[in-house]
Amino acid sequence: MVENLPKTYNPKDFEDRLYKFWKDNEYFKAKVDRNKKPFTIMMPPPNVTGNLHMGHALNNTIQDVLIRWMRMEGYETLWLPGTDHASISTEAKVVEKISAEGKTKEELGREAFIEEAWDWTRKYGGTIYNQLEKLGVSCDWSRKRFTLDEGLSRAVEEVFIRLYEKGLIYRGDRIINWCPSCKTAISDAEVEHKDTLGNIWHIRYPIKGEDRFITIATTRPETMLGDLAVAVNPEDERYKDLIGKTAILPLVNREIPIIADDYVDMEFGTGAVKITPSHDPNDFEVGERHNLGQCIIMNEDGTINENGGKYNGLDRYEARKRIVEDLEEEGYLVEVKDHDNSVGHCERCKTVVEPLISKQWFVKMEPLAKPALQAYYNGELNFIPDRFGKIYTHWLEGIKDWCISRQLWWGHRLPVYYCEDCGETMVSREAPEKCTKCDSENIYQDPDTLDTWFSSALWPFSTLGWPENTEDLQYFFPTDVLITGYDIIFFWVVRMVFSSLEQTGKVPFKDVLLTGLVRDALGRKMSKSLGNGIDPLYVINEYGADALRFTLVTGNTPGNDMRFSMERVEANRNFANKLWNATRFVLMNLDEEVAMEDIDSELLEEEDKWILSRINTVIKEVTENLEKYEIGLAAQKIYDFIWDEYCDWYIEMVKPRLYGNNKDSKETAEKVLIKVLENILKLLHPFMPFITEEIWQHLPQRKEALIVSKWPVYDEKNKDLEAEKRMAFIMDAIKGIRNARQEMNIPPSKKATIIFVTKDEKIKDIIDYGKRYFINLASGENIIIQEDKNNLGEDNVSVVLDRCEIFVPLKDLIDFDKEIERLEKEKEKIEDELKRARGKLSNKDFVNKAPEHIVAKEREKLKKYEDMMEKVVERLASLKSNQ
Repeated sequence: MVENLPKTYNPKDFEDRLYKFWKDNEYFKAKVDRNKKPFTIMMPPPNVTGNLHMGHALNNTIQDVLIRWMRMEGYETLWLPGTDHASISTEAKVVEKISAEGKTKEELGREAFIEEAWDWTRKYGGTIYNQLEKLGVSCDWSRKRFTLDEGLSRAVEEVFIRLYEKGLIYRGDRIINWCPSCKTAISDAEVEHKDTLGNIWHIRYPIKGEDRFITIATTRPETMLGDLAVAVNPEDERYKDLIGKTAILPLVNREIPIIADDYVDMEFGTGAVKITPSHDPNDFEVGERHNLGQCIIMNEDGTINENGGKYNGLDRYEARKRIVEDLEEEGYLVEVKDHDNSVGHCERCKTVVEPLISKQWFVKMEPLAKPALQAYYNGELNFIPDRFGKIYTHWLEGIKDWCISRQLWWGHRLPVYYCEDCGETMVSREAPEKCTKCDSENIYQDPDTLDTWFSSALWPFSTLGWPENTEDLQYFFPTDVLITGYDIIFFWVVRMVFSSLEQTGKVPFKDVLLTGLVRDALGRKMSKSLGNGIDPLYVINEYGADALRFTLVTGNTPGNDMRFSMERVEANRNFANKLWNATRFVLMNLDEEVAMEDIDSELLEEEDKWILSRINTVIKEVTENLEKYEIGLAAQKIYDFIWDEYCDWYIEMVKPRLYGNNKDSKETAEKVLIKVLENILKLLHPFMPFITEEIWQHLPQRKEALIVSKWPVYDEKNKDLEAEKRMAFIMDAIKGIRNARQEMNIPPSKKATIIFVTKDEKIKDIIDYGKRYFINLASGENIIIQEDKNNLGEDNVSVVLDRCEIFVPLKDLIDFDKEIERLEKEKEKIEDELKRARGKLSNKDFVNKAPEHIVAKEREKLKKYEDMMEKVVERLASLKSNQ
């Protein structure tokens, strides 16, 4: 006998063992092999100190499905893993740690602080790798990268210098998004806009030398302290006579000009707006046009500075409150209205960002955006689903220069140096010993670091050794597909595309497959505040990695959010269990002497031809689905085939042959069972790698691991549509008979005559051939075929099929009196339940005060009992009419 699987399916028995087996045999390792086509995926680098969450689990499962599939297709697959240094979040965590120890960043100094950050990274940096291994990812761990690695840091420096030398990086005063909590500039992509109900204040500014006012509207009254003008539209008749005059800034008494500018919307507010060039991006542009200068009134921590007069030192919101009170007291406040406003928040810490003028480093975006747009319009870059291409183009068409400097210490420091004596700026690969302009040795490096996304943007090629023209870069780049969340198209995807085109002349990947969010069973976003997050490692520990992976890919379509529930995980563990037990049955009935390679087609019976034709079709459909990134559809087709066709039909059909004495028939059934099982395991392997590999290792005559076995290929000559049609009729007939018997509560052990009524000769042949199926699988005793309904009697259950009717006489199956008695008792029980449920739902206190889900559950129960009552009444009427 063949060695069988253990009696109980327990993933803990083999998942870790198999992962070690794959790693030890270097199955994940990619090599440059010019005889094979490469297939490359770059893992989106998670934060180095992060933990695996459901979004990571989904994204990495999809990547692993594609990599395992293409490995089996014969490609040289590289899936390169790595992590991101995550400057803002890592620095925040390290600051929190040293604060708890009573230290500050400034007290430690830069070098000691960076050493603390490295210690933190070393301590927590490996966690996510270990968690990914538990998930079963088959990436090439020998090539793992970190964005602060020496090689990647060199690439970052090289790109900065090249862009600077081309005039695409510059330093300038611009309005940037400033986070008062993180105390750093953040890019537009890192700002989350939230619709907020706020206020709009109407304030009157006196006209100098006249007894009249001009009324402006603002949503941020505290910034009036930095007003340098009032602007009106030159076409606005209301204010034409005021253009060129001077207004007096309330509370501050500064004289400011009234200017005309097309930017002003005559329909918004009063049609007159305050201009604060240092604290609003649009006002900055107006200020540049009219040479208004600058007046910064806010510190980096969001407090008012010395330019704010008596409000100096107040928090911005406290200052707002005091200013509004003073305006009202002095008679300048006209009215306050409710106003819907889109307010920018820091994506990391959720603090309201402050537009602030600041000297920062920027990347000039227009020359970089054009080729990135052109690549998309030329079809070099595909989004799946394609609707997300609009987000990509919209972002690039409206792109502003990218602020890349950050006031942080953890990250890539700018390769920029300044001369303290003459102010010269030097950008250099090596720290200059003296000023290139005045020869002074008083030189210092810019303290700022680069935006994390600057290094992430280089990920597809920096990880392969660029700027060196390495063998890896030549062979594995451009990569094939990027799998990422739809929420970071503008953060990351756009930046990778324009960086890659600029530095290598190629798009970094052909396809961008976008995943949605993993939501809870109620469709809510998983979050700490809701307490509805589910730890992937908990799921793996309880149900196994395969059940988690299969739950994440089934019911999942590109670009759409998915709902995750433990019930689905449990159902997928049951699926794994079903496959396990089916395999145990097959191995238990396998004769070790049977050669598995050759199947004599002359000995194939109808069910053999059918199952071989069906697995052939499933191979074709699953492969086509995977080629179109329809991963959820592919998984569902394999699931349906295994559960319904292989386990529930084919195995049941061949049992009599396995237990019978016909040697040829028995051996043929064994060979077909194994052949189909082999293909099932291959098709399922990318989705559920552990259970499939474990079963594969137990099959007879295995020469290689499943992970590197050949992907099955569709063969037109194995297609047998006639066998499929014939078996479809037989299975429909069996299902119809089983359902009818079930409705009548007839146990399978009670055998019955089955009468087929048909005039169709083809159908007669199928029924005649299929008699043994009806006897074994439909509790048949005698199988009768006739052309009319004569001599049927009245008490029959009937099933209607195409060109055929089936009748099962009831006289030998049911004791009518006993069945009526049983149903009357059932009716009484249901009446009691209906009375209880209706009573509860007619109680207003219960309906109004009980939790919504409890009331909903009660309504579901009522509906269930009403349906049951309808069926019982119908059944009683039917039985009584037959007495």
